[in-house]
Amino acid sequence: MTLQESIQSLDFFKNLNNNQIELLSNFSHISKYDKDTILFYETDVKNHLLFLVSGLIKIYKYDKFDNEIFLYHIYSNSLISELSSINSSDIYCFSNASFIEDSIVLSVDFLKLQEHFLDNNILVKELMNSLLNKSHQLQCLVNRELVFDATAKVAYMLVQDLKMFNSLKRQEVSFMLHIQPETLSRVLKKLSRDDIIDIENQEIIIKNKFALNSIFTGVAI
Repeated sequence: MTLQESIQSLDFFKNLNNNQIELLSNFSHISKYDKDTILFYETDVKNHLLFLVSGLIKIYKYDKFDNEIFLYHIYSNSLISELSSINSSDIYCFSNASFIEDSIVLSVDFLKLQEHFLDNNILVKELMNSLLNKSHQLQCLVNRELVFDATAKVAYMLVQDLKMFNSLKRQEVSFMLHIQPETLSRVLKKLSRDDIIDIENQEIIIKNKFALNSIFTGVAI
């Protein structure tokens, strides 16, 4: 995939014309990363806006005992960077990022993006939407860690990311949700007994999405 093809594949830039894409290409580049490599550490400072063209990224931090704390995934066709200000070219990294799959990342010089696009009211809406999506993602993280019990955590992941749930080992899922493997097993068995899910060859099939959704939204069945 060429640089311009990578740019065109991202929804963030879908409304740009050919001349604008060519201009953007002048201060952008793409990089390929192997699975398990590091994109950045939480102490890093960048001056490029990063987008995941293809692949999968894990965002995480470490606690005071040096234990890894999973936060969330970033999927393809998404903004990676977290902006705290648009008045500075410095982009601070508040967490660690590593690749779960072989991936392609688009890097765009943020200062030049501001000069040629944002300051001319181009891509402002797209940037706002991307930042609002990140805000929503953080709200979901707060719910998962501070509000949801184990059952709600499992139900939320099944509704929001069934494909990811089924692609992982149960121990990996329990690690992501910060619950014990035994707890995960009990929750899945209960959901199965309640006829909300089916478990076939270790794969989860949702039978009653409304009931599953109501577990973490508080909607009465």
